[in-house]
Amino acid sequence: MKVASLEDARLAFGPVPSRRLGKSLGINNIPAKTCSYSCVYCQVGKTVNMTTERQHFYNLEDIVKEVERKMVEAALRDERIDYLTFVPDGEPTLDLNLGKETSLLTQTGIPTAVLTNASLIWREDVREDLLEADFVSLKVDICSEGLWRRINRPHKDLKLNTILEGIIEFSKEFKGTIVSETMLIDGINYRNEFENVADFLKRLKRLDKAYVAIPTRPPTEKWVKPAKEETINTAFQAFSKKLGANRVEYLIGYEGNAFAFTGRVEEDLLSITAVHPMRKEAVEEFLRKAYADWNVIEKLLREGKLVEVDYEENTYYMRSALSQSPLGRTYAQSP
Repeated sequence: MKVASLEDARLAFGPVPSRRLGKSLGINNIPAKTCSYSCVYCQVGKTVNMTTERQHFYNLEDIVKEVERKMVEAALRDERIDYLTFVPDGEPTLDLNLGKETSLLTQTGIPTAVLTNASLIWREDVREDLLEADFVSLKVDICSEGLWRRINRPHKDLKLNTILEGIIEFSKEFKGTIVSETMLIDGINYRNEFENVADFLKRLKRLDKAYVAIPTRPPTEKWVKPAKEETINTAFQAFSKKLGANRVEYLIGYEGNAFAFTGRVEEDLLSITAVHPMRKEAVEEFLRKAYADWNVIEKLLREGKLVEVDYEENTYYMRSALSQSPLGRTYAQSP
């Protein structure tokens, strides 16, 4: 695969507010949208390169340099960074350099985190790479094959039971903070699924927290809506009964507007919104911090670099598919 230029890649973004990690400097180590899943609720759109093959996407040195540059810019503006987080346009464990990148960035003294869909954790090399991190979040939306394929829309070669066994193995080895995330959407008959997921999570050797989440940003499929309160509460109670209430938390609130400005208004906006759609009020707060006005947004909209999306009575701004492409072009949408 052709390596994208550093100018187009936007390898690091933020710091951005995170409901789990405080102020997080994001690392975008995967080209848009390369993933092993094409989840119906994904905030960065449909998967255009569906794969389970691990590859070298970007130069190791470029990622480290870009993160270090963002760290310096944040420090100059007294912006706190709590975690360096691999949370890219796709699945971070597809990056063959993930372990090396994590190990090198650990030397900065800032904890590292990886937010993964766990689809490749059955592979020993992936588990070894994840062991380098301080914090790992694993997706466990469902434990039944049919709903898994409907909600997460995995690559045809993946097998749910193999993934779940890989998660159990990883929990035996990992010494850092390990959490799970279960995303709930409306229109799904979960029936006994919450008990099944809770039973599975109870089998893990270690689990610091089980998060019950709903989509809070515009999803890939327009029909996707956040699960209703009754469903969310049912899941919370089922998890709490099996795991203990102190190990279960909601992940359903807005993370806030505290997006960091590191010196380049357009670059910061585009790098953040490539992975993390921003509410209108968050954009307004960001512009105030940068001493800029709404003309910046209007310019990016005219140029086709940003798009405006309404979701759940809020207006969001996202980087467009064209400008997110690592080669500066759009891809055919996957079916």
